[in-house]
Amino acid sequence: MERAQKFYKDVFGWDYVDWSATTGTPYAGIMTAPMDSKEPGINGGMLKRPCPAPAAGQGSNAYVCTVQVENFDQAAEKILSAGGRVAMPKFAIGNMAWQGYFLDTEGNTFGLHQTDPNAK
Repeated sequence: MERAQKFYKDVFGWDYVDWSATTGTPYAGIMTAPMDSKEPGINGGMLKRPCPAPAAGQGSNAYVCTVQVENFDQAAEKILSAGGRVAMPKFAIGNMAWQGYFLDTEGNTFGLHQTDPNAK
């Protein structure tokens, strides 16, 4: 969990709150934006994977979170610098957005989404 937390902190600036005492198991609250902020965000949680990560080429074994970013290319550069890998290269959702998928340091798939009405 520590490596995954560092990855998402380095890429997206997320902070964490240790809620392990409350849950009785290792659990980190993910703070994507301050609770009193008008900045959009969706707070969540992170826990230790209870089974092995999907094998290479197997695809996801859970839902895939997508993070909206201001600049796809800058976010992708941070992901690669932090040890992430491309799972599906950037593609246009015609006249709407740029989308792409990555693997984090733990093998979890996640998406990037940049709104752009000029995407083609």
